[in-house]
Amino acid sequence: MGELPPLSLADWIVLTVVDEQPTHGFAIAALTAEDGAVGRVWHIPRPIVYRCLDRLTGLALIQVETTEAGSRGPQRSILATTPAGSAAVAEWLHEPVPHVRDMRSALLAKLALITRRGEDPAGLIAAQHDILAPVRDTLRRRHAAATGFDRTLLLWRLENAEAAVRFLDAIGRSSPAPPPDDAG
Repeated sequence: MGELPPLSLADWIVLTVVDEQPTHGFAIAALTAEDGAVGRVWHIPRPIVYRCLDRLTGLALIQVETTEAGSRGPQRSILATTPAGSAAVAEWLHEPVPHVRDMRSALLAKLALITRRGEDPAGLIAAQHDILAPVRDTLRRRHAAATGFDRTLLLWRLENAEAAVRFLDAIGRSSPAPPPDDAG
């Protein structure tokens, strides 16, 4: 299939939810609603869910598996990932995020999705720690030598990196992976 174009976090979340089991857009929208099991980490409005589904179908990452009668409306399409979609999810889900600023969004979403699958997030947590610890150490050195506003800015970045590493250390100590949380 070749290299994928960049996908948004919403695209990745929708693709990963479809990869869990064949499903339909309304069920995905319920999971990603503000009070949904995934939406409490990263809310995706219903129109965006359907836009993601259209895009992912166009990229041949998901496909219509079947259609069924809706309980209160038109037929609904049951969607499943293609082999390319499943492979993309397997790679993305266990890839650490590149920046501390992505931890609140992408990393927490990945941890929620890994937990939903009943998988152990230890590999992702360790890989994320391996990326962030050197960043923290560099920020420590740069902060010590900085002056003026640069020192203030570096302190802000350092404190965020320190908190991120502490978070990873804390969740890395908790094991095994908790059971999937479908209750929201």
